[in-house]
Amino acid sequence: MPDEPKTLHPTPHPTENPTTNGPARATTTDTTGPVVPTGRTTRSTSASGSSGTSSALSGTASALSGTASGRPGEASGAATSASGSSGTARSWTTALVTVGLVLAALNLRPAIPSLGALLEEVRTDLHMSGSLAGLLTSVPSLCFAIFGTAAPRLARRFGPAAVLCAGMAAICAGLALRPFAGGTAVFMAASALALMGIAVSNVLMPVIVKRYFPDRVGTMTGLYSMALAVGTSLAAAATVPLTKALGGDWRLGLGVWAGLAALAVVPWALLARDRNTGGGGGVTGAISGTSASGGASEVSKTDRTDGADRTDGADRADGSSGAAPVVDLAAAPRVSRSRTAWALAVFFGLQSTGAYITLGWLPQIFRDAGVTASTAGVLLAVTMVMGVPLAFVIPRLATRLRTQGPIVVTLGLCGLTGYTGLLLAPAGGAWVWAVLLGVSNCAFPLALTMIGLRSRTGAGVVRLSAFAQSVGYLISIPGPLLVGVLYQHSGGWGIPIALMGGLLIPQMIVGTLAGRARTIEDEC
Repeated sequence: MPDEPKTLHPTPHPTENPTTNGPARATTTDTTGPVVPTGRTTRSTSASGSSGTSSALSGTASALSGTASGRPGEASGAATSASGSSGTARSWTTALVTVGLVLAALNLRPAIPSLGALLEEVRTDLHMSGSLAGLLTSVPSLCFAIFGTAAPRLARRFGPAAVLCAGMAAICAGLALRPFAGGTAVFMAASALALMGIAVSNVLMPVIVKRYFPDRVGTMTGLYSMALAVGTSLAAAATVPLTKALGGDWRLGLGVWAGLAALAVVPWALLARDRNTGGGGGVTGAISGTSASGGASEVSKTDRTDGADRTDGADRADGSSGAAPVVDLAAAPRVSRSRTAWALAVFFGLQSTGAYITLGWLPQIFRDAGVTASTAGVLLAVTMVMGVPLAFVIPRLATRLRTQGPIVVTLGLCGLTGYTGLLLAPAGGAWVWAVLLGVSNCAFPLALTMIGLRSRTGAGVVRLSAFAQSVGYLISIPGPLLVGVLYQHSGGWGIPIALMGGLLIPQMIVGTLAGRARTIEDEC
């Protein structure tokens, strides 16, 4: 090979700088004299250039060693193999998390509507008083508020995936045990166990989405919200037919849902065992500023200037990260100081109030208007089914908007129209009102999406999710009971329906405030 011209370059050419992945040229330096070129000479006057030259020499020596041993390119092949294995592992984890999210969401509601469908049979068999049965309808909101606050501490200690696994196991155990209850106390305790698992899982679902799909918050929130709506509708519609098919025993009709919960335990048990996914064994599982490998790294930066959930950095859904980040709840903001957090909590509480009122009282409103019992049940199913497609569409739309206020107002206006229709022509436009109220109830997946959008970090999402849901469910406790009292004492549905519609006004106001393009870190 002919020698190249021996030209001295006072500054390395950009394409020849080893630090920028350019071709490396070895040089021999005499500390007592000038540089002696061995090929093309590149003189570096900076520390980074010296470091790059040293690195190039090391790489050249390694390559020569490999060639001498008859194994040229071995290092490159090993690196490619390792990269392929890492990519396969990440793909497997992403698929498993997706399946786990769907199965978990399917189990977050069946314990409630399945009991409502057979409440009369349960009351009769367990000799449950009417007052106690009324209290039983308020237990879900109470459990969600109380046990949801424990989710951040549990996630910090064991990891979100491990806690979700335990939550699914608690749901399975509670649903399996309550059919064997010989009295009201045992039945209530078994129901509380299942609701405890639901409460903790409710809080951690947005955290899991933020952890594993930081740049697809809207899409994945929509997916599990849709699955949640499917689980709710399925339990409401199928519990009675299943009970009849199993011989008419309410115990079997309620217990069958434990099987679905058992399925959800499997993927989260696998994820909890894998420390690399942030599933357990320490403070792992959400986005923060420290990698599991011990190096400080900025895992994600979310640019919310256009409302979309953009992520740059190491922890992307496309699998460009190999390290599992950790939860640093100590560094999380104090959400109680944030006006946005309070607005989101009140919005969550008001939409939950409307949802539980609809679930508990809508069939009775239609029946009192002259609609048959079977048709009233179908109308309720229509209202619940509306959440299936919209729960997938609304979160994706929400992440594309700079502010979510327009969606909040649109959903509220649909609810106001539906309640007005119930006042003026409950039977004549029953199907229209059922559809409109179903659209209005999709404020739930919107609230979950906003939880993921209103914080920059996974630790912040953990705190915000626990705060918004706990405070929100506390707010929702008296709603269904108040509607029942007003209905009983007023002798009709005029005042209760006016109350339902009236609650949508503050819901639209606080929802608009919660949907502003800001994060809780901006206010804490």
